[in-house]
Amino acid sequence: MSIEQTITDKLTQQFTPEWLEIENESHKHSSGRGSESHFKVTLVSAFFEESRLVARHRAIYQCLADELANGVHALALHIYTPAEWQECNETVPPSPNCLGHGK
Repeated sequence: MSIEQTITDKLTQQFTPEWLEIENESHKHSSGRGSESHFKVTLVSAFFEESRLVARHRAIYQCLADELANGVHALALHIYTPAEWQECNETVPPSPNCLGHGK
């Protein structure tokens, strides 16, 4: 199973999202095409209704601890409650381009 699929499965099981999108952005970094090291996660869940942003990030990091310890280098997290998701017109900011290692 790919790391991307594992991330999808774990986040779905833990947070029962209304919306979940995982983007493999490894090709934008020095890790290159075919790698699974950099991901952008957009997750909308009522699970986060009473949580501040830091607590939301911690919950994601805890859920994906094994992946972060074994090859996932970066997660760009965009975590919303359903109301916040509607307020931002269901759009996520684009990820910045990476300059690459050593540049």
